[in-house]
Amino acid sequence: MSKSHLRTIEQRLLWLSHWMIHNANHVRPKVDGIKVGGHQASSASMVSMMTALYFSALRPEDRVAVKPHASPIFHAMQYLMGNQTREKMENFRGFGGVQSYPSRTKDIDDVDFSTGSVGLGVAITSFASIIQDYVTAKDWGKEVRSGRMIALMGDAELDEGNVYECLQEGWKHDLRNAWWIIDYNRQSLDGVVREGLWERIEKIFGAFGWDVVRIKYGALQRAAFEEPGGDRLRDWIDACPNDLYSALTFQGGAIWREHLMEDLGDQGDVTALIERRSDAELAELMENLGGNCVQTMADTFAGIDHDRPTCFLAYTIKGWGTPIAGHKDNHGGLMTKGQMAEWQKHMGVPEGAEWEPMATVEDPDALSAFLRDVPFFAAGPRRHEDARLAVPEIAMPVDRDIATQMAFGKILDDLAKGGSELAQRIVTTSPDVTGTTGLGPWVNRRGLFARREQKDTFRDRKIPSTAKWDFSPEGQHIELGIAEMNLFLLLGAAGLSHSLFGKRLIPVGTVYDPFVNRGLDALNYACYQDARFLIAGTPSGVTLAPEGGAHQSVGTPLIGMSQDGLAAFEPAFVDELAVIMEWAFDYLQRDGAGDPDERTWLRDETGGSVYLRLSTNPIEQPGKRHDDAFRQGAIDGAYWLRKPGPNCEVVIAYQGAVAPEAIRAAGMIGQGRRDVGVLAVTSADRLNAGWTAAQRARARGQGQAQAHVERLFAEVPRSASLVTVIDGHPATLAWLGSVQGHRTVPLGVEHFGQTGTIGDLYRHYGIDARSIVEKVQGLTVGRSIPVYQS
Repeated sequence: MSKSHLRTIEQRLLWLSHWMIHNANHVRPKVDGIKVGGHQASSASMVSMMTALYFSALRPEDRVAVKPHASPIFHAMQYLMGNQTREKMENFRGFGGVQSYPSRTKDIDDVDFSTGSVGLGVAITSFASIIQDYVTAKDWGKEVRSGRMIALMGDAELDEGNVYECLQEGWKHDLRNAWWIIDYNRQSLDGVVREGLWERIEKIFGAFGWDVVRIKYGALQRAAFEEPGGDRLRDWIDACPNDLYSALTFQGGAIWREHLMEDLGDQGDVTALIERRSDAELAELMENLGGNCVQTMADTFAGIDHDRPTCFLAYTIKGWGTPIAGHKDNHGGLMTKGQMAEWQKHMGVPEGAEWEPMATVEDPDALSAFLRDVPFFAAGPRRHEDARLAVPEIAMPVDRDIATQMAFGKILDDLAKGGSELAQRIVTTSPDVTGTTGLGPWVNRRGLFARREQKDTFRDRKIPSTAKWDFSPEGQHIELGIAEMNLFLLLGAAGLSHSLFGKRLIPVGTVYDPFVNRGLDALNYACYQDARFLIAGTPSGVTLAPEGGAHQSVGTPLIGMSQDGLAAFEPAFVDELAVIMEWAFDYLQRDGAGDPDERTWLRDETGGSVYLRLSTNPIEQPGKRHDDAFRQGAIDGAYWLRKPGPNCEVVIAYQGAVAPEAIRAAGMIGQGRRDVGVLAVTSADRLNAGWTAAQRARARGQGQAQAHVERLFAEVPRSASLVTVIDGHPATLAWLGSVQGHRTVPLGVEHFGQTGTIGDLYRHYGIDARSIVEKVQGLTVGRSIPVYQS
């Protein structure tokens, strides 16, 4: 390794990243007149450690989550290596340009983990390491080379709670091959980090079994400490408050000299140490903290010869090497045009050569040869692929009365009995609710995962239990503590396994439906990365009646509709669930073009993740369906349970567990005549997505475009009224009336739930059969529609 090459690369990355930001804010024409931004100071503080990491320490199998605000350094690095275009660099934070924060799905360069929502990019590396251990423990994954899962993080990210939830989970799962590198610049968006944070960091990480490596002094500082009087300079640095160190850095060498002489000047060794250096040299010395010394960082990384989780606490200067270094407002600050002009001269970049990768490089051929041999980049792009797994036919439970949650468990249990390759690749997980969300039978057959065997003490002691909790490397369930953020981070990591490690997993998670909200940031983050998984939210709604409002969900159907990358379903019947799960296991594996299916106008070939909203309420099943039209309808989002006649006056559209109430109401209204239609909605999400997509297609001139929901309602007279009902927020289905202009009454739940029986709560919220009938009567005042009592 050439230290001089690393120093050259460091300076090139510093310039290219800052010029890219300056160009976006001060050179590129502004259309709307607002600041573009780009975090120059937050990038500068990480340039040395990223140079040392990528160009010295990393191997191709290593994976890195880059601090969101260091995105410009990452893109500059890829540009230097020829993996990013000048056009996209010039359009930084513009439409089609490089992203504000590294993105797996939107950037063309080799992003391992998307970052942006602070803390989550850090935590997912721990779960990626656990998934890597899971894969390599299996016979089908033994050839995978284990790499280090690395997070580059700002010290302010340590305020995020998910970081600490993740630490505990890592400790429980014997985490290894994880590096977290903290940019300890002691400044955040609004101010300066509290004194002594480093002590808390070391204690917390140490408590969870991490090695902590403090990197405080650079090579220049360590050399100065060896000079006479150097010990007193080191003591002064150690005692200096964060805000004073930052302020003196911003003020520069002359002020450094004045302050140090006042505090330390002794007309002896210390004075001589200071006076041997010019103002510029003194400023360079005082800014030479460990994290801003590429040689120190490279040597530190090279010194780690074990797989224990390691936290590097790297002291840095925010804005290091630039005119805004140290200023407390520099987080969102930018160099002015005047500052940039002066800094350009200082950096030796000729005018007109600002975008030239090798500008200022004395020997471009030597540096190019060095770059060609950097191990991390030499392997080329590191996005892997794995073949799609065949999906076996999903058997349908035959119980007459059964809840969708129980059916979900039985379907997985049936898969567990079989020897399909798909079943081998399923990995299940749950935040301490495995037994109460239907996963128990699967776990009993397939076991829990751990790197070391651990027998079930209760079984060994012959104590009866329904749960067989054997841990082993062959196990296929990863048990988590009560932290839904961790659940979705683990699902995100497992859902990227095919790309990260070249081995496809089929991740299946369960969570109490109301607690989807607890992990919503991590769910969104996983979907943004295009991770593939199936999540079952169960039990759901006020149907979980005795549990009360704290455990009943209201808004989750709207989450399912609004979350990009997630197809949301809420089946009422078991045959619907079986069809949907069979489809979902294939959908998770798709990675096709984005062109819509002109039958539904859904982009199904792109694939995605799937959310099932399930219930614990056993309902009577429809029996064997003689007409299989429901199968495609269940996947597309809806089908007619009772087709409307030509004189239909009322349609009742329902989703989920309220199916018996809707069906009973339809019978009460329409007994003896065919004027009531019943629409079984399995996915308001897919119905709505297809409808809006078809409208966009027609606006672009594709007049024949017609969505599934439009075809369904084309059979309904315009004069008919529509009543929608769901155990969830009524807005989920309220839009259905807009499809063909039908008068609509949306029924659902808008307020926190109560305790009671299901009947009590359905009556209280007006989603029982009687309430539906009353709403229909209100719609048909003056019209003769007989209503029969059940």
